[in-house]
Amino acid sequence: MTLAELAEASGLPARTIRFYIARRVLDGPVKAGRGAVYGPEHLRRLEQIQRLQAEGRTIAEISRTLAGDPPEPHDQVPPVAWWQHVVADDVMVWVRDGLSPWRTRQVRAAIGELAGRLRAHVDEERKEQGDQ
Repeated sequence: MTLAELAEASGLPARTIRFYIARRVLDGPVKAGRGAVYGPEHLRRLEQIQRLQAEGRTIAEISRTLAGDPPEPHDQVPPVAWWQHVVADDVMVWVRDGLSPWRTRQVRAAIGELAGRLRAHVDEERKEQGDQ
């Protein structure tokens, strides 16, 4: 079946299916290129992914589960990379790495808005101090 047919059969957008392939939670098409072909095993895997997501699992957890890897112990905290954003001289925001693209855009917009508001406040304070 084509990507469009797989999307229709699974009820997922083609964009989501491509995301799963990029994250290696779903195998790529049997035949790649313009005439990409997906088989019934792709549909079964998508159903598994949806079921595990409905249980509240993350894509990383789903990937480990479907690969047959043991779950990470709950008493150990896995290392996580973080991005540091300096918003003002006295304000810094830390953001966890590995966010989805849409979430990254939301966070960047929020940080930009915060930086703008802080700059406006500092400018206002300087103006008031200059008037005195």
